Amino acid sequence: MTMVVVAILGLAWLLVELAGFLMMVFAALVLAAVFSSIASGVCRITGMNRGPALAISVLLLLGVFAGVFTLFGSQLASQFDTIRQSIPSAIDNVEAQLDQLGLGDSARELFRQGSGDISTMASRLGGFAMTATSSLANFLLIFFGAIFIASDPQVYRRGVVLLMPRRAEGPLDEALEDAARGLRGWMLGQAVSSVFVALFSGAGLALLGVPAAGGLGLIAGLLDVIPMVGPIIAAVPAVLLAFTVSPTVALWTLVLYIIVQQLQSYLLQPMIQKHAVDVPPAVLLFAVVAAGLLFGFIGVLLAAPLTVVLFVMVQRLYVKTLLEKDIKVAGEK
Repeated sequence: MTMVVVAILGLAWLLVELAGFLMMVFAALVLAAVFSSIASGVCRITGMNRGPALAISVLLLLGVFAGVFTLFGSQLASQFDTIRQSIPSAIDNVEAQLDQLGLGDSARELFRQGSGDISTMASRLGGFAMTATSSLANFLLIFFGAIFIASDPQVYRRGVVLLMPRRAEGPLDEALEDAARGLRGWMLGQAVSSVFVALFSGAGLALLGVPAAGGLGLIAGLLDVIPMVGPIIAAVPAVLLAFTVSPTVALWTLVLYIIVQQLQSYLLQPMIQKHAVDVPPAVLLFAVVAAGLLFGFIGVLLAAPLTVVLFVMVQRLYVKTLLEKDIKVAGEK
């Protein structure tokens, strides 16, 4: 009994120590799923072998990112510079409006009380962002690891299954298939959702006359990857910049973000969930918070796909296999 307890504690300690490495491995798996999905599409369309199709998928994805930054990089940079320069005057306008309403002193006191926590949070997020973006070695490891995994995913899948006892091979193989299907569904759904949010937010802000509408739309699309929290963060700079135009425009900007999120939540998401895993919203929200506390910035970015994978594997391995309850695994046809 003592040896079992020691072994469990040792395994827990090892997992904690390797948490960063394990998140890198999972990031490689997510990127490999992206490469594999594109390569499968190329194979279906052209009939070529998987090797050349995978090379095309990698080059295609790199080409898309390179093209975006080449064609729109300078424009987006100027818009982000506009955002940076306009936010101080937007804050001044907000304070002026609050002073007219007699709420200025209360708002400033509330701001002073929370400024310490906000500054600490911002500095930590900045540290996470610098770590995530400045480590070229980690990025290359994830990138090339994803290519190797996508080149022949069945090899790695069979290797994991063979490590299990024979009676566990079947359920684990099914769980891995569930996880792969869930990741594919999440990727497709997230891509559609991000493009929808970016286009509609940018177009709506442009019609309202908000400065840097394109940059704000891009921010909204990128932050849509973070469940629940991302849209709220994206709305803050948009509303602040709208105050530089007028309080009425700021109000309509807030209404615009609410409408976009309602359309995304109640019209787009139900269609996406037919092809993806329907994870309960509260589970996603707490998963984002937990992943951020445990793994930092990269944990927040990977919280949604990680939750999808864990959700379907718990359903398959624990509820359906171990507890022998007759349930339909999320995303299962």
